[in-house]
Parts: sequence; C-alpha cells; structure tokens
Amino acid sequence: MKNILKYLGLPVLMVGLFWSCEDLDVPITTQLTPEVFPQNSTQYIQTTGPVYSAFRGDFAFSWWWSQSLSTDEAILPARGGNWFDNRNYIAMHFHDWTADNGIIGSLWDWSSKVIGISNQTISILNQAMPAGAEKNTLISEVKTMRAISYYMLMDGYGDVPLDTLYGDFSSRPRSSRTEVFNFIEKELKKAIPNLNAASGITTYGRPNKQTANALLAKLYLNAQVYTGTQRYNDCVAACDQVIGSGLYNIEPRATYLQMFYPNNGPQMKEFIFAVPYDPIATTVGFNGQMYHARYDVPRSERAKFGLPFTPSAPRSTLPEFYAYFNDANDIRNRQWLTGLQYLNDGVTPVRVTTTKKGYDQFYTGSDGGAAFTYQVDLTPNIVPRQNTTLFDLGNDEIAWNMGYRNIKFYPDNTSTSRNQNNDVPFLRYSDVLLMKAEAILRGGSETLGQNALALVNMVRSNRTTSAAFSSITLEELYKERCREFTWEAWHRNDMIRFGKYEGQWGYKTNTDTYRRVFPIPTGARVLNPALTQNEGYPQ
Repeated sequence: MKNILKYLGLPVLMVGLFWSCEDLDVPITTQLTPEVFPQNSTQYIQTTGPVYSAFRGDFAFSWWWSQSLSTDEAILPARGGNWFDNRNYIAMHFHDWTADNGIIGSLWDWSSKVIGISNQTISILNQAMPAGAEKNTLISEVKTMRAISYYMLMDGYGDVPLDTLYGDFSSRPRSSRTEVFNFIEKELKKAIPNLNAASGITTYGRPNKQTANALLAKLYLNAQVYTGTQRYNDCVAACDQVIGSGLYNIEPRATYLQMFYPNNGPQMKEFIFAVPYDPIATTVGFNGQMYHARYDVPRSERAKFGLPFTPSAPRSTLPEFYAYFNDANDIRNRQWLTGLQYLNDGVTPVRVTTTKKGYDQFYTGSDGGAAFTYQVDLTPNIVPRQNTTLFDLGNDEIAWNMGYRNIKFYPDNTSTSRNQNNDVPFLRYSDVLLMKAEAILRGGSETLGQNALALVNMVRSNRTTSAAFSSITLEELYKERCREFTWEAWHRNDMIRFGKYEGQWGYKTNTDTYRRVFPIPTGARVLNPALTQNEGYPQ
C-alpha cells in the first residue's frame, strides 16, 4: 500500500501542532517554541507539515464541489430527500447560489486556512532556521503553497484580502483582483530560483520549480479574465520552462487511466503537482478526505468493485458534457459507467432484486410488493420525478440509476474506510501542452517548433487510435480539455475563459455574468467586517 508519509516525511504527530481556523492569521497555541522546536533539518521539514495537511484536508471536497458542480460536468440532485442538504448542491447547478451556500463558504474557509497556516509557518521558519539554501527552499515551498491557495481564492471570489503578515489580526479590506494576480505572480517568480529542480519521490507532494512555472502558465492563460489584459506570450514562456525541464512526459494510452488508480504516485510521468492521499493515516486532519468512490459508484455496484462500504453515488454527469466523448477509440471513454452494467468479467450482468414498487415508486399495479429482478442500466438523463421544486429524482431504483457515473479515480477496495489511496493531480504535463496550444491559438507566438495543432495531437496520440486532427480551433481544443481533465476540477476555470459559463445546460437557464465569481460568504463577512460583497449579490 502506498504511504504518503514516505514521500513527505511528515510524521502524524505533527498534524495538529500548528492548526488554524477560518482567519488568515491564527495565534500559536502549542507550548513548543523556536527555542525547543524546530532545531534541525528534520524538524524544519516537519514544521511545514501542517501546510500540506491543511491543503490536502479539503482539496478533494471544497475545490471539487465548487469547480465541477457549477458546470455542465457534474450534477448532484436529491434522491428521496437524500443529498438535498439545504439546497447547497443543486444551487450550484442552477447558478442561484447565495452567500450562505455551504460549498461556497467551505471554499473560502479552506483556502483561507491554508494561507493562515502558511503565514504562521513562514514566521516560525524565519525565526528558527539559520540563513542558507535550506531555509530559502523550505520557505519558498511554503510561499508557493500560499500562492496556490491565493490563486484558488482569487479565481473563486475575485477581489480578496491580501494578508501575509503573521500576528496582525486586524480586519483587512479586499485587494483588487489585479493586485492579487500581481502578488501571486511576484511570489512565484521569487520562489522559482530556490525551489527544488528535481521531480519524483524526493519532491512528491511538495512544489518544485515546475510547479511554480505551471501555475504561472495557468495564471497567464487566464490573465484576460482576471485583469482584463492578455498575457498569452507569458503563458507560452512559462509552459516552455516546464517543457524544457525534460522532467515530464505524456502517459501513453495504455497507462492513461492508471494515472488515477489507487496505486498512483511519484512514478506517474505527468504529475507536476499532485495531492497525496493515504487511508493508512487514520487521522482525518492529516489524511484529508478523498471519497470519490462514495459519490460516484452506484450503490448496486459495491460487489463489482469490492468496496468495504455501500457507496451512495449521488453525483453524475450531464448528457451535454458526456457528448464530448464521441470517439470510440479514445481510452478516456473508459472512465465512465454507462448503460447496462456487468461485473468485471464483462459478461455477468449486475442484477438487483427489489419489488416492483421498489423499482418504480410510481408503479400503480396491485402487485407492487412482488419481487422484481433487473439488470442495472445507468441512464443519461436527470429527471426530477418526485419533486421538481426540491429537484428530487425519487427514491427508487430508476432514480438511483439516473446519470452516467465517472470512475476516473478508480474505486479503492484496499481501504477499510471510504477514504481512497488515489492521489489527485492539480497540475499535469498534458495541461501544460494544451495551455500552450490555447495561448498560441489566442495570439501567442509559436516556440520550440511547436504549433497549436502539433501540441494538441501530441496529447491525442496518447489517448486515441483515431487519426490525428488535421486542423485545430479553440472550440475543438475546449472539447479536448473536457475529455482530458474530466473530474479534475478545472472545468469551471475553462468554461469561464471560453465564454461558456453563462450557457444553458441541464436545467440551468441563469445567464448572470456576475456569477463568474462567487459571493463573499456571510461567515467571512461576520469575521471580517471590512469585507464588501461582490457586485450583483445582495450587499
């Protein structure tokens, strides 16, 4: 079993050493001080552990929910009252969320927590460590994690407070999105010379030079959205830094799906920065929560995947999004569960025995209690049969089989809990290639002898046996990104950049452009009275 402790060198006892709440800065509550701890190289590294623990803690939750449920990629309706949760999930689909939405509040709280712990850790290391290369590297790693968190905060909410000084607990107003953009850019550029140049097990789960370059590329690709000024040549240049490092390669078609298996890790050639998960670390605060199988595997297929728990499978994709998977030779099709279901032998049907009424709650025959056995058939459409207002599909087998399910992060049957071993990539090499292709299509210059078509075909040749594209447009590149990064929490970012976020899909008709940013959560404004609300939302 893969063990993230081996990669990060962070003993479990360090998890709660310097924890934080929702404020960006939190006082140290431990009796350990720089005079006692940390005092050597091992302890300096351990001091950074809470930053990674905090980031891992809600990465697969708050980040995923906010970035995917607000798009045509994923939907989470109620079924028989289950998963309604004060309308938090379905509001993301309808784009009618409020400042009290739990998902939007969690994203703010989580990213702010990582920033606060980063500030605290930087302060401790500045006090405790002697000057030198080791200190510069550790602090640069933490600052890069802080920059990633600020990127998420800025991407989600636009104007946000800039707070980097630990110990100052005064309320701070929001800085403009451009100011935050400039701060992230400056932090990453300053960090790069000090970050580790290597990739693999020695840096896995911690940012290296190319993590910073790849995030810069992401920043520049979206600069038009964030600041109103395009930076496509800068995006190309940042991508070229990653490409020129020679550290990464595209996983071939035969191993594409394995990138997301429970035994993935530093051996994956595309992972520039991934978030490690490991159920063997039983402390939730340390391990974080990675429950994709719980949410995505139909409850009828527990035996098929050998899971030690019954999954609830509330979320699925929409037909509009699944339509992008229209190449029968594409390996990425295999991340979906669709249609009639079979056990892993591909022959034996997955069958469920219930009653006629249990299969269809609207069955009106007099023999509703009679036994009924059927082969599980996952259907594409999402229909609120029980209650349109509550967007409830019903509490029968028909309802629970609505929607195609994604199992990209393949169910982990080695874990004794719902937590999975699958590490989750945040930045991948194929993303760098497609970002460069997009930047060129949008007006950036070709470099390294690579044009947009060649870059896209470089990715596609490792995904499908179909013929290469003979031309490429932004629309086709968008579809390629949909296929490549499904369930990796980049789709909201893509939809906004491609002008599709205000479109119609599923049951969504809202076209408000102000919803390209989320409202500042009510809880955040209570804690920080200096915060003002984003335009368009009730002040």
